[in-house]
Amino acid sequence: MSSPQVITPEEKLAEAKKQLSFPRIVAICGSTRFMAEMAEADVRETEAGRIVVKPGCDLKSSHELWSDPVEAEALKVRLDALHRSKILLADEVLVVGDYIGDSTRAEIAYARSLGRRVRFTHPEVDPDA
Repeated sequence: MSSPQVITPEEKLAEAKKQLSFPRIVAICGSTRFMAEMAEADVRETEAGRIVVKPGCDLKSSHELWSDPVEAEALKVRLDALHRSKILLADEVLVVGDYIGDSTRAEIAYARSLGRRVRFTHPEVDPDA
C-alpha cells in the first residue's frame, strides 16, 4: 500500500491559479532608484496581459510613514517579507535596472530557488550570467 502524496502549499497555489485561468503573474524587482522604470515596466507587462506585483514603497523618498528611523527600519523588514510573498505568488520575476544590489540579488536567488523564471531589462547584470 502506497502512502498518499503530500501536496505542498506552493503546489496548491499553482493548481488554484491554473483552475482559475489566471494570467501569468510577474513580480517586478530592482533597486528603488528605478521606481520610474518599474512603473513603465508595470505598464508594459499589464498591456501584455500579465498581472503585476511590485514594490509599493520607496523608503529613500521622504514620507511621514517612515520619517522616524526606528520605524523605517522595522518597516523595511516588513516590506522585504511582503516582497518575498509577491515573488512566491508570481510565476516569473522581471528585474528592472542596470544595477543589482544586495537586496535584489537576494530576491533573484529566492526566485530561482522557487524555480521562477527571471528576466532582466538589462541582461548583462544577471549575477548568474
